[in-house]
Amino acid sequence: MGEPITFSEETKLLLREAGWFPGRIRDIADWEAKLSADGFPPLHLAAQQFLSEFGGLAFRHSGGGVTRAREAVRFYPLDCCGEADRFVEWSQELGKSFAPIGELGTGTCSWSFVGIDKHSEVYLIVDGVASFGRMPLALDHLILGYMPEDVA
Repeated sequence: MGEPITFSEETKLLLREAGWFPGRIRDIADWEAKLSADGFPPLHLAAQQFLSEFGGLAFRHSGGGVTRAREAVRFYPLDCCGEADRFVEWSQELGKSFAPIGELGTGTCSWSFVGIDKHSEVYLIVDGVASFGRMPLALDHLILGYMPEDVA
């Protein structure tokens, strides 16, 4: 990510309510070890940076969004355990390097995995792939309820 992160005012408020603050850093070594043991490739730099800053945050809101309903989202990469093959196969098919960062729709029957590529673009990854755009805009889109664009 490297550049100053700017979010909408509403996203900043929701991030702060979830426990985020500018400069937040958490140790992700345990997650990296567990993901590797589960068959995921090593986390690339964009995933490491994202999880160091936003890992562990959860947003439990629902209701109307901008172009789709808001859904609960949790940035806990171990929610993706058991799905390394899905991430690897989509990465190979699309020529990207998807790393797990969490889950959208947590606790519902319509959940989706959330991944990030080396360019800090955030995706839904299930039976297809859809993009929320690059950071920091991707976080606004995820939290505020924007429809992702289908990629595959």
